[in-house]
Amino acid sequence: MIVCVCRRVSDREIARHARAGMGFDDIQFELGVATQCGRCESSARDVVAQCSGTCPSANMSLAAPLVSGQPWNTPAF
Repeated sequence: MIVCVCRRVSDREIARHARAGMGFDDIQFELGVATQCGRCESSARDVVAQCSGTCPSANMSLAAPLVSGQPWNTPAF
């Protein structure tokens, strides 16, 4: 959902930045949220508060190495 209509910033964008460890001030500077009319500030702060430290982040690991062999796009002669 769009939180900041003036800058067209969604709750997903705000949440993504908050999960990355950014605080409201950093997000405001980066995305421009709540810098024009200010009506979205409370909603944007709510999203940041919900996602800062409480939302689980993905624990990603590298994929297993590919089996050595012939690349898929080379002709077999």
